[in-house]
Amino acid sequence: MGATDWIEIGRMDDLARLDTPMHRLDARAKIIVTLAFIGVVMSFPPHALSALTPFLFFPLVLIYGARIPMGPIVKKILLAMPFALAVGIFNPFLDRRPVLAIGPVTITGGWMSFTSILVRFLLTAGAALALVACTGMVRLASALGQLGVPRVFVVQLLFLHRYLFVVAQEGRNVLRSVTLRSSGTRSLNLGVYGSLTGNLLLRSMDRATRVYRAMMARGFDGEIRLVHPHQVRWIDGAFIAGWLAFFALGRTWNLAGGLGHWLTGVIP
Repeated sequence: MGATDWIEIGRMDDLARLDTPMHRLDARAKIIVTLAFIGVVMSFPPHALSALTPFLFFPLVLIYGARIPMGPIVKKILLAMPFALAVGIFNPFLDRRPVLAIGPVTITGGWMSFTSILVRFLLTAGAALALVACTGMVRLASALGQLGVPRVFVVQLLFLHRYLFVVAQEGRNVLRSVTLRSSGTRSLNLGVYGSLTGNLLLRSMDRATRVYRAMMARGFDGEIRLVHPHQVRWIDGAFIAGWLAFFALGRTWNLAGGLGHWLTGVIP
């Protein structure tokens, strides 16, 4: 991963500073709805495809309602896409049972389940990234603590996000030093990369020790405090109730299949 990719990490924090109605919603409401969305999407049978399509509406509403550009979301989804591909890549070879015929083309259950895995990944990853982009990690961590998540997990999550930038900067400094000393005339062998990794680990541990001492000197007690704490309003309750009702409806009935039947008169 290059330096520009690491710099792009901060893009989500920049987006979280926007001021839109979606940003002003209580973080707890957005977390509850997003977790419910992920649970419902993952509960569909392996071969479900058309029934999943209406759920694309939720991440799109978050993204466009918060005026989030698609570029950063798509880039991060593509970055994690190989993991989803690795999960389902063998399905077409393991399940060759025909389940659908489109003209002369026969689609097997393996290809259906593989496509279903990719669709679920796109939906859940898009919703999670949109949640972070329209809320911010600090507000998310505070909301998780208010929802009962153990404080040690919340603090570790917040620190992991915050000091990922520090480790990335240390890594850039190490690589820059190596590049300047080698004049870019020779490639690095595996032993040099091992030495650089060890050096980066030592630098990170030293920085972590100094950060911990500075935090303790300033009275850090593990609590996450917001300058402008949010309060639950009626709009937050309506946001939760409306989306949960939509998820329940979409999980109970195949909305896309029903719409296709209504438009074409063909039974899905």
